[in-house]
Amino acid sequence: MRLDAVTIFPEYLDPLNVSLVGKARHRGVLDVRVHDLRDWTYDRHNTVDDTPYGGGPGMVMKTEPWGEALDQVLADGYEAGAHSPALVVPTPSGRPFTQELAVELSASPWLIFTPARYEGIDRRVMDEYASRIPVHEVSIGDYVLAGGEAAVLVITEAVARLLPGVLGNAESHRDDSFAPGAMADLLEGPVYTKPPSWRGRDIPEVLLSGHHGKIARWRRDEAFRRTARNRPDLIERCDPATLDKKDRSLLASLGWQQGPDGRFGRGPEAVEE
Repeated sequence: MRLDAVTIFPEYLDPLNVSLVGKARHRGVLDVRVHDLRDWTYDRHNTVDDTPYGGGPGMVMKTEPWGEALDQVLADGYEAGAHSPALVVPTPSGRPFTQELAVELSASPWLIFTPARYEGIDRRVMDEYASRIPVHEVSIGDYVLAGGEAAVLVITEAVARLLPGVLGNAESHRDDSFAPGAMADLLEGPVYTKPPSWRGRDIPEVLLSGHHGKIARWRRDEAFRRTARNRPDLIERCDPATLDKKDRSLLASLGWQQGPDGRFGRGPEAVEE
C-alpha cells in the first residue's frame, strides 16, 4: 500500500517511522511519503490560509497550494506505478471512523491524507477531487483537535495492522473489539499473561483449563459484560441473528430485555458490574 500525507507539519508524522508501521515501511509493505504543503506556496510568508468568505472567526486553508500539491502527488504516484488512489480528509464533520471503515480503507492500494489546520480546507478542494477519485471525509471522534495530523496517525495504524505481513500473527486482529464477524458490535474482554498469580490476584481458572470451547465461551461472555457496562449502545444495536442461546441468557442475567423485534434493551434491573 502507498500512503501519502500532505501537511504543514511534516514532523508531526514522524511516529510513522516507529513500531508496527515503521517495521511495515522497512519491509516494504507500506510506502509512506510525507509532503510539506508549504512547498507549493510562492510568497515570502509561505501562506496557506486566508479569511473566510461570509465572515466569521478563524482562517480557511487556500485552494491553490492544496490543488497544486495534490496534482503533483497524484502525478508522481501514477508515474511510479501506483493506482486507484483515494483521498482521506480528517475532519470532525466526517463519517465516524470505525473498524469497518478501517477494513474498507485497507483494501485500497493508495491513500492520500489531507490533514487540515485552522477552520479546515476550502470546500472546493474536496469537490474538485471527488470528481476524479474517491474522497472519504473521516472523523475519529466527537471532539475537535488543532489539526488533522493526529487523525492521520490513528487511521494509518488502524489500517496498517490489517495489511498482510504487518502483524506477527495474521489472526491477531480477528478477535479485536469491533472486528467484522462475531465481534462486530462487541468490545474485547480482559486479557491476561504470566505469572498466574500477582499480588493475590489470580487469573480466571478457565484460562488454565486447556479447554478451547470453554475458553472461547468465557471470552465471549466477558466481551458481552464489558460491552454492556461501557458501551450499552452497542448491545442495543446488536443484530439478534448473531446471538446464540447462551448470549441471550447472559444478557437476560445482566438485566437486558428482548423486545418484539428481537433486539435487546436496557431494562430497569440491568446490572452495573
